[in-house]
Amino acid sequence: MAQRVYLYQVWVRLWHMLNALLFLFLICTGLCMHYAGPGTTIIPFEVSVSMHNITGILLSIFYLVFVIGNIFTRNGRYYRVIWKGLISRAKEQFIYYTIGIFKKQDPPFPISETRKFNPMQLLSYVWVMYLFMPILIISGIALLFPDYIPTQILTKSGIHIIDLIHITFGFILSIFMVIHIYFCTMGKTPISNFRSMINGWHEH
Repeated sequence: MAQRVYLYQVWVRLWHMLNALLFLFLICTGLCMHYAGPGTTIIPFEVSVSMHNITGILLSIFYLVFVIGNIFTRNGRYYRVIWKGLISRAKEQFIYYTIGIFKKQDPPFPISETRKFNPMQLLSYVWVMYLFMPILIISGIALLFPDYIPTQILTKSGIHIIDLIHITFGFILSIFMVIHIYFCTMGKTPISNFRSMINGWHEH
């Protein structure tokens, strides 16, 4: 019989779904901007720019909601890294992902009320949410106000450097999103983890 634990608060579920929709929209408009040309884009370049900027501002606001929510609710405890023994725990989880899961072994770090993430998830989510996302947002805000970007950064065009940083981290986070969706299919059933983001209950 499946065991259930209430893991995702209402605000976390709403934030997660809205954040995912906004990020998908940013990917679409970003690609339209990047590959814009006569007859080669679905959305006109000027429209893509406006929509990308507005969506980026909304994503930045929702990111602040995430940070503030983690400060003042119990969800923040799931992002605390216990560094002692972290490498060995991550190695154990890696072996499970590459071998154990295909042998139907039990996960070494099952989800519970006190642990939402396994060691590899924890490391990736902390890097993504507390380093990569701020870099993406800050570089995006800088591109909204190009007059304040230094003319040169390390002898290169300042705006080109900031744009490169923004595109690079946008690409990294896009790849992360694809991997994240794939790993979400590794629940008790292929759709159970997606269902938990609707009702808040994790099945294991």
